[in-house]
Amino acid sequence: MEKRKIPAVRFKGFEDDWEQCKLSDVLDDMYNGQTPSRNKSEYWNGNIKWRSSGELNRGTVYDSIEMITEDGQKSANLRIVPKGTFIMAITGLEAAGTRGNCALLGFDTTLNQSCMALFPKKDLLTSDFLFQWYRKVGEEYGLNYTQGTKQQSYNAELIKILPISLPLVTEQKKIASYLSNLDHLITLHQRKPYSHIQRRCNMLNEAQRTDKFCEYYAKWITVYKKGAIRQVTMDKYLMTQKWLEKLIPDLKICDLNRIAYQQLLNDYAEYHERQTTMDFHHQLKGAVLDAVDEGLIDRDPTRKAIIKGKAPSAKKIKYLNQFELHTLLASLELKDEVNWDYFILLVAKTGMRFSEALALTPKDFDFYHQTLSISKTWDYKGAGGFQPTKNKSSVRKIQIDWQSVIRFSELVKGLPDDQPIFVDGKVYNSTVNDVLSRHCERCNIPVISIHGLRHTHASLLLFTGVSIASVARRLGHSSMTTTQKTYLHIIQELENKDIDLVMRSLSGLN
Repeated sequence: MEKRKIPAVRFKGFEDDWEQCKLSDVLDDMYNGQTPSRNKSEYWNGNIKWRSSGELNRGTVYDSIEMITEDGQKSANLRIVPKGTFIMAITGLEAAGTRGNCALLGFDTTLNQSCMALFPKKDLLTSDFLFQWYRKVGEEYGLNYTQGTKQQSYNAELIKILPISLPLVTEQKKIASYLSNLDHLITLHQRKPYSHIQRRCNMLNEAQRTDKFCEYYAKWITVYKKGAIRQVTMDKYLMTQKWLEKLIPDLKICDLNRIAYQQLLNDYAEYHERQTTMDFHHQLKGAVLDAVDEGLIDRDPTRKAIIKGKAPSAKKIKYLNQFELHTLLASLELKDEVNWDYFILLVAKTGMRFSEALALTPKDFDFYHQTLSISKTWDYKGAGGFQPTKNKSSVRKIQIDWQSVIRFSELVKGLPDDQPIFVDGKVYNSTVNDVLSRHCERCNIPVISIHGLRHTHASLLLFTGVSIASVARRLGHSSMTTTQKTYLHIIQELENKDIDLVMRSLSGLN
């Protein structure tokens, strides 16, 4: 174990250093359960408690919704996990409502495969402290340590490497006791809201194999997505729900096999392009896999699904070349006061998203270091106001040129530091796009959108030899894969140029 500095604030009487270690150093054992077959009625409605990850409440749980029989326990080789044990959700952690979810057991119970029980070495770690610690770090760890493409999950090996800072057991007990008492007081004041949350969770826990899948999906959205994603993303899930109601209104959960699922995708693909069908598939898959985890579906019906779709329509030009961009910027009317032309200039030179540029305030500019901080967005589609960025990678600093420094240092003088520069009342995307369109038409260049300026910025950087990694960071992409997919046509063109250079070099060796 590695020593670390003592925390700045702690209870009186404790002076020992805290130690930095991995969970594998302080755990005796780990265990996750299984789901007895739902097809065997003799396995269910017994007297043995059985807990799923959807019942975890970030507190102490005292009851279980479902019960299994001794035959059910034996069939799945389930172990009785004792009262006082810490358990954590290990699947579906891409959802903010599930990520970091955990509980202390207030009773003996069996578990399903989405729960992991941790058994600490008693002389090094208490379950109560482990619970309070994970409640604090669970969200962050769920983002940084889980694996999976669409469904983020832990396994035993990933849990073992999680770092934890530990005081002595005596101090652990003091901290855990204090936080537990505080939790009790908060619960007394929030009993009604909690009941509401519990009711939402119960909607899925009470689902039956014979329920309609479209109804299950609607409940799944409410539990896992409502309040955890942006409204614009939520609208996409709701649209998927409407298509389910149209295409499979009466299909039962238990009847969703591979053939039925493939037919659903095929029917959807008749109306949509392949990429849209792929998005539809991804929005469904999380709910389907959760239904599999809960034993409502026997096997994963999404395995080896074939994505089809209509032939893509002709795409409009998304970006300008260097000459066209220079022509556009030369036509801008950059006056002494803020106008949309300054907005167009800034997006063209930074590649910011529309909502990011709207959220800019004077204090986001660091003129001395020639940087622009992106830490928020503006809710122009809703009621207005600041919102978080699209993803964690979108929080970034963008280097700006000295001409922009001079222009904007004068422009923002006297403006409120914490108020958006470009927002004065309700803002519509179409308003700014119309301004840009008029400029394009006057300059006799292709008409593009504000988002097209972002594409223009990235394209010009790639053509000048800037690495994909640097472009991805500047744009705030979550990974280089996103950049590669978006600008594949440019990357392929650059590769062709590289081939020409290689061949010319080789021909000169004779």
